Amino acid sequence: MPDARKQIPVTVFGPDPLLSITIEASGAVDQVHVHAAGQGVWVARMAGELGAWPILCGFLGGETGAALLALLEGLPGERRIVKTRGFSGSYVVDRRTGDRRLVTNAPRPAPQRHEIDDLVAVTCAAALDSDVLVLCNPFPGEGLPDEVYETLAADVRAAGVPVIVDLSTPRLDRVLAHRPDLVKLNDWELAEYVRGPVDGHRALDGARRLLAAGAGAVAVTRADAPILVLAADDEPFEIVPPLLPCGFREGCGDAMMGAVAAGWARGLALRESLVLGAAAGSANFLRHGLGTGSRPVVEQLAKRVTVRPMAVHNEVRS
Repeated sequence: MPDARKQIPVTVFGPDPLLSITIEASGAVDQVHVHAAGQGVWVARMAGELGAWPILCGFLGGETGAALLALLEGLPGERRIVKTRGFSGSYVVDRRTGDRRLVTNAPRPAPQRHEIDDLVAVTCAAALDSDVLVLCNPFPGEGLPDEVYETLAADVRAAGVPVIVDLSTPRLDRVLAHRPDLVKLNDWELAEYVRGPVDGHRALDGARRLLAAGAGAVAVTRADAPILVLAADDEPFEIVPPLLPCGFREGCGDAMMGAVAAGWARGLALRESLVLGAAAGSANFLRHGLGTGSRPVVEQLAKRVTVRPMAVHNEVRS
């Protein structure tokens, strides 16, 4: 294992590692794949692939948690795990027909108060010694009190550590008051935040509302359309990933976030970090795995990512 002292620490608050079981066809014999999954896992995996030392902070419990513990050992970096009395979440996906069909989904039960306190404490301690903190959603969405996110954002930002977030409402609303350095979200999450449509020029209007609420910068992913970026000290611009008609979308946004975190921790500027993120999302798109992609592929794809000014009078595809 690489020496942590020679790495760039990135703390990932990913409270819910998930046990993923996928069934795929392989000739006359089915294949069963078992992996660690979930937003925080995928962010941490890509951050580690791109040279960071990810510190994944989350819950584990029950039989699924025991299975996850062994799987997480294969990730780069380290884990700060809080054991829970309840089981960890899991899901089963059937891909034998070529499409992704969810067979069953078993979210974890609500954690106890002291378990939440322990997770907040280990995350904050890790983040204060890191170059960046990434905040990821719980699963299920209502699985943690919203004030957990407010506490982490407030305490870590007060220490001068950058905070970047990939959160849905209402957690996003609670964090904005503490001025996260970057808010990355997709167009339907933006629509949820503004409580209305975000097609055309309204995507830029929504990004401006996030800036006014406290975000240092906003990046909105929009499926096949370019990534919309707005920073407080810059004109709006778009990031255009390579054109790849065929692939797999699961985990692309999380791979992007992991790459952005790694770039940010390495001292790259916002644009450079987001270009690296767009390339990582494209690398993930080319694979069945979630949050995956090799560093050489990401760096090669980054050469095909373009940045262009956004013409604010143009209609933007959503």
